[in-house]
Amino acid sequence: MTTNPFGDMFGDIFSMLSQQGPDAWYSTATQMALNIARGDDGDPNPQPTERQRLEELAPLVGRHVDALFGVSSEPSATAVNRSALTLAALEQWRPLMEPMTKRSPPPVDTEELNLSENQFLSQISSTIGPLFTGFQMGSVAGHFSARAWSLAVLPLPRLNSQRLLVVNNVTNFASEWSLERDEVYVFALAQEFVASLILSQPGTGDALRALLIDAVGEAAAIQGDLLERLQSMFESGDVSSLMNNPESLLDAISIPDESDATRAINAAAAVLLAFFSAAAQNITETMLGPKPALVEAYARHRRSDARGEDAAAALFGISTQGPHHDAATSFVATLAAEHGLSVFGALLRVDGLPSAAELNDPAQWYERVTNSPLA
Repeated sequence: MTTNPFGDMFGDIFSMLSQQGPDAWYSTATQMALNIARGDDGDPNPQPTERQRLEELAPLVGRHVDALFGVSSEPSATAVNRSALTLAALEQWRPLMEPMTKRSPPPVDTEELNLSENQFLSQISSTIGPLFTGFQMGSVAGHFSARAWSLAVLPLPRLNSQRLLVVNNVTNFASEWSLERDEVYVFALAQEFVASLILSQPGTGDALRALLIDAVGEAAAIQGDLLERLQSMFESGDVSSLMNNPESLLDAISIPDESDATRAINAAAAVLLAFFSAAAQNITETMLGPKPALVEAYARHRRSDARGEDAAAALFGISTQGPHHDAATSFVATLAAEHGLSVFGALLRVDGLPSAAELNDPAQWYERVTNSPLA
């Protein structure tokens, strides 16, 4: 009888960890994420007609985004399935999460954990932290792509300016809310084009990374002592059920308590998300006229059944729900009414992200960025 309570599949993963070194956690994350992303329907590719329509609309949307920021960019987007977005998300998140996997493990109280009574637990105790990081990150990434349209739903620094759109998720949203597909395509494309432009800027990326250093550390700390949790699973007999139901790993991801670090990253992230939506709405209305039903549907969509997206944000100490998002919506609306959306061109600079104090005082942010030496 095997002494491995995780079964053959996870026994293979443990072996892989011990043989492949510190990067094996990422292979674990990728394997789990793709298994989840494929889902019950096998994760089909977009229909050729939907892909073609997306490619037709992309240059039109791209020109409006370029005009808003006064830049010139390549107006193209790629229609993908959930698996492709999952891989792109993991690639983007990896450099932000990797420092957490390289931390020295905490001292283990072998008497308290009864490691001598469980040879298997003793064998993996030195690698369980990175392993669970892989499990957790993989589960989050797989569920993240279940309904996300693109990477724009989580404002993190990007390694490149590629624009991926999960067409099947976009068309599902259009069908569920009885909306015209073209208007949803334009909105989704505009949102992703704006997000890609801002988040791939070196200065903006550096500013976000600086905020994320402390926020990610706090988020990792709040997840608790993984060895303690593993021992509890062994004692309760819940290990197999946990691994057979990866979605339950999302339950273990908690938002850190409010602190200077979380207030700072939440202010920046909330304003970025609010601006992405405001710019997408503006471009959609410019191209197709007012679309109040679309705006309302998207607002409800973001606040309902967003478990995968919320869990992904929590990995980085970001809360995608809460009053700071109402404040961010007001922040963007106030400045857009007074100065136009072009004022948010400041978000392309290293000093453009709003602080927690500025979130409730848009005029303070405006004065700072317009009088900046970088303006």
